[in-house]
Amino acid sequence: MSEPLPPQELSKQATTAYNDGEYAIAAGLFAQAAESHARLGNDLDAVEMQNNQSVALLQAGDAANALAVVRGTSALFKDAGDIRRAGFALGNEAAALQALERFDEALTLYHQSADLLEQAGEDQMRATVMHSISALQLKTGKYIDAVASMQNGLAGVEKPSIKQKLMKALLRFRP
Repeated sequence: MSEPLPPQELSKQATTAYNDGEYAIAAGLFAQAAESHARLGNDLDAVEMQNNQSVALLQAGDAANALAVVRGTSALFKDAGDIRRAGFALGNEAAALQALERFDEALTLYHQSADLLEQAGEDQMRATVMHSISALQLKTGKYIDAVASMQNGLAGVEKPSIKQKLMKALLRFRP
C-alpha cells in the first residue's frame, strides 16, 4: 500500500487540473487535500481547500454541491481572525447561491464579502465582488443600484486596470 500524497501535492495536482479545465477532477483532488490537511490538524488550510473545491464544483456545473462544501467556512476564517479568507469564502458562497438563482441571499453575502475584503485591503478582489453585485442587480432589474455598486467598487481601487479605468470614465458620463 502506497503512502497518501501530502496535501500540498494534492493541491498542486488539483490546481493543474483546474487550469486545464478538468473541474470535476480538480474538485475531487481539492477534497482529498482538505481531508489530508484536516488529518494533519491544519484546519484553516483544510477549509481553504474546501473553498477551492467549491469553486471547482461551481465551474463543473454542480452549484448545489459547491454550496454544500463552502457553507459555513467563512465563520471558521472569521473565528480565526482571517477576514481576508472569510471575505473570499463569502464570495464563493454567494456565487453558488447565484448559480442556484437564490439572488437575494447571494446579494446579501456578496455585500458581506465586499465589506470584509475592504477591511482586508483587497481592493481588486472587492472590485470584482462589486462587479458581481452590479451584474446581479442588473439581472434582477435594479438598474440604479447596479450603477451605484459598480461606481462603489471602482472607487476603492488604488491601481485600476485599463478595463477599470475605462469603466470609471464611462460611469462619469452616464446620462
